[in-house]
Amino acid sequence: MTESNNIPKHWQVKKLGEVCQIIMGQSPPSDTYNFEKLGLPFFQGKTEFTELYPVVRKWCSKPNKISEPDDILISVRAPVGPTNISNVQCCIGRGLAAIRYVNNYKFIFYYLRSVEKRLEKLATGTTFSAISGETIRNLDFPLPPLPEQQAIVSKIEELFSELDNGIAQLKTAKQQLKVYRQSLLNTIVSRKNCKTIQEVIEKLDQGWSPKCFNENSKDEKEWAVIKTSAVQHGHFIEIENKILPPDLKPRIQHELEVGDILITRAGPRVRVGVCCMIRKTRQRLINCDKVYRIKVNTKIISSEYFELLLNTPHYQREIEKMKSGISDSGLNLTQAKFLKIEIPIPTLKQQQLIVSELESKLTVCDKIEETISQSLQQAETLRQSILKKAFSGELLKNHGNPKIK
Repeated sequence: MTESNNIPKHWQVKKLGEVCQIIMGQSPPSDTYNFEKLGLPFFQGKTEFTELYPVVRKWCSKPNKISEPDDILISVRAPVGPTNISNVQCCIGRGLAAIRYVNNYKFIFYYLRSVEKRLEKLATGTTFSAISGETIRNLDFPLPPLPEQQAIVSKIEELFSELDNGIAQLKTAKQQLKVYRQSLLNTIVSRKNCKTIQEVIEKLDQGWSPKCFNENSKDEKEWAVIKTSAVQHGHFIEIENKILPPDLKPRIQHELEVGDILITRAGPRVRVGVCCMIRKTRQRLINCDKVYRIKVNTKIISSEYFELLLNTPHYQREIEKMKSGISDSGLNLTQAKFLKIEIPIPTLKQQQLIVSELESKLTVCDKIEETISQSLQQAETLRQSILKKAFSGELLKNHGNPKIK
């Protein structure tokens, strides 16, 4: 994994098992688990990991394999590669291994972070991926003298501190943008000239749930049924669909059209109440049974204005209150409670002006958010670049401080 030609001549290339103790985890009997803090904290795998230290959720009264403070915990079973640092004596299950390097544990920690993607590729297994203790022990890694290890760790942490400050500022800006977007949407919520939803819609129905081919249809000549993931807040992803088998006759009454309002009503990985309007779609696209389709009375309300209203924080909360169940039992919009919700109905001309002004401002928000997201991606790329330089001997040659663009 390490090319000796790419490191300084005075560095060595070692096997991880030559300089570190590797302790593979082992799951103790389930009847020794507890939440009463009896015994040692028990970590089973990556689910307890945070950015740096694992979170204690359960304990084990009879631990088999024990990790000490400052051991590096590495996930060895799907996913393979993520790391944390043990900050307490703890029991580790078979999803983890502990790597103990008494000289400078953070040097090993940052090295493993630098090769996480490569570790993932070393995993084997058909049901789930895993990496063996032997594979970990035989990992090649660069080993500079101890004083240089300490200098490398100090430089990494100096640069990471600056990087983390920049990331924190970007995330704050992203949160502020979210609050601003919500405040913009809430400006159209009013108690004036209200009508009930029932008075302004012509049709409210659910789609169809046939057995489909689980692959996306890009051919407009074939019929396809949308997935719930096609519906995003204010955005419809046309290619998120499943192919309808040719031996099934399509239900034309569920075919989606421009101007239709879609609202998710159920789905184990989809938040209910997500709303969007169909602005442009191919023909032969069928609504699925986990999504409501609403057709509005265009003589009273425009689809664009209705979509904006339903996506305001105010009406999203109203819809959220109608949710039943905790998984995919979801939402029932056919009940009177939803149909009796009152919404402000200005004139169609005023609706058009509201939509135009809001969409202009929201477009600016979208562009700013995209810039922030790109900067966050650049920050993670820069983090990996710092680690790559650290373990090729280049980091200490250049004391310049990289900045997030």
